[in-house]
Amino acid sequence: MRSVRVRILIACGVLAAAGGGGWLLLPSGEETKAPITVGTTDEVTSLDPAGAYDAGSWALYSNVYQSLLTFKSGVTTPEPDAAKSCKFIGMKLQTYQCELRDDLTFSNGRKITGEDVKYSFERMLGIKTDVGPQALFPTLKSVVAEGQTVTFNLSSRDATFPQKLATGAGSIVDRTAYPSRSLREDRKVDGSGPYVLKEYQPGVRALLEPNPKYKGAVSTTGGPVVIRYFKESEELAEAWRTKKVDITHRQLPPRMVSTLDDSKGDIRLTEAASPEIRNLNFNVRPGSPMADKAVRRAVASVIDRPEIVTKVFHGTVEPLYSLVPQGFTGHSTAFFDAYPKPDVKQAKKLLRDAGVKTPVKFTLGFRKDATYAAEAAELKRQLEASRLFEVTVVEAEWQEFQKAYASGKYDAYPVGWLPDFPDSDSFTAPLVGTGNTLHNGYSSRRVDELISATQQYGDRGRAAGDFREIQQEVAEDVPLVPLWQKKDYVLSAEAVAGSQYLTDGTGIWRLWELSWI
Repeated sequence: MRSVRVRILIACGVLAAAGGGGWLLLPSGEETKAPITVGTTDEVTSLDPAGAYDAGSWALYSNVYQSLLTFKSGVTTPEPDAAKSCKFIGMKLQTYQCELRDDLTFSNGRKITGEDVKYSFERMLGIKTDVGPQALFPTLKSVVAEGQTVTFNLSSRDATFPQKLATGAGSIVDRTAYPSRSLREDRKVDGSGPYVLKEYQPGVRALLEPNPKYKGAVSTTGGPVVIRYFKESEELAEAWRTKKVDITHRQLPPRMVSTLDDSKGDIRLTEAASPEIRNLNFNVRPGSPMADKAVRRAVASVIDRPEIVTKVFHGTVEPLYSLVPQGFTGHSTAFFDAYPKPDVKQAKKLLRDAGVKTPVKFTLGFRKDATYAAEAAELKRQLEASRLFEVTVVEAEWQEFQKAYASGKYDAYPVGWLPDFPDSDSFTAPLVGTGNTLHNGYSSRRVDELISATQQYGDRGRAAGDFREIQQEVAEDVPLVPLWQKKDYVLSAEAVAGSQYLTDGTGIWRLWELSWI
């Protein structure tokens, strides 16, 4: 398990938040039933787990839905949640079987059976939405339910399959409430997680209340929580300054984060190492200038990561030179080895040798946000300063941005990535495997072979060599350019306990850990 460094700042005064409407001074030990308000810029693409593969949606899923397995805080091996037990059958790692708990009900009161689990997976794989999670299960061949026993038959060895079951993609839905061939659109949830979704306004707020019917790995659930969604980091910062939120997580403006210190008073700041990364992805489909590998390699030769880290993110992120980030098995510095520093002469030679006419004109799409706009502007500045590129930047709201890059509208587009589960496979198969979630058209037989090779080892250390070779192949093909690896920050009012446990990089948002002091 990667090391996690936590720094708690400031412990003075007793303040509590009431329903997102400001902080109230309370006597020591006095309890309040007012919801704790959590602010975030992450968006929920869909309340239906068959229709989303993004951090904001999965953060919500981990609270309102249940998967067969889950991750406890700080632990990278999944344990049963909706299941009583799970295990591989035989030595081939191609048959995985779970015994479902027999005391589970959906929030609507209906008993959960093995058929619901089977239905959830077959439905997700069958709908195949553009931004859905089906790409996470390329080896899943069939699901069989016999009573409370559910058997997953895989087309090839996959030691990471239990970890995939523990993600938002493994959410169990009520087969009588979710249509088999389309997404549910009524803004309601019938799940069995620790919380029940009581109210939901897309892009605005969600009210969650503890689920009295929950049975699973979470031993105690917290109180009610309101999640407030903000379009941009500056809006979230203003909500914090005006005390309209009690906790912020993802994303405050970098400049604000870099200046937080103990002189502010009455706050807690948790800073931890994070597996979150950001890549500049290329549309390699025919017709895009990025279909030419020489162009992609030339871009990689010009980009100056330290400038981005310093100018745009004020040191709140670190330069990244590999597909697999620091702290994960097989991490390397393949891009630093291939492109150790910005080199316009090398970029010019790559383009000249390939017969590419300059300047190369291309579109750079990004999610609308002041910070990401600054990042796009810096990328444009660096690339155009070389006189080899002419960049048109295009901004879009998050859901529009997702659809645009999935349809090939942009030639290049930065996207942040949080691993689906704490394993290096979560940075390889979904990002550079054939049919990847970035929808960039990239496919490499050798990379696919290496991905399959990494999945055969239960001892993940044995896959390190294959992961390093994948990164070398990616640095040669350049379907993407790694930009930076993030630090994780959770800012909370002093009267809120448990904020340091809210997130740990497993993709689970542990709202049940939050409580009033």
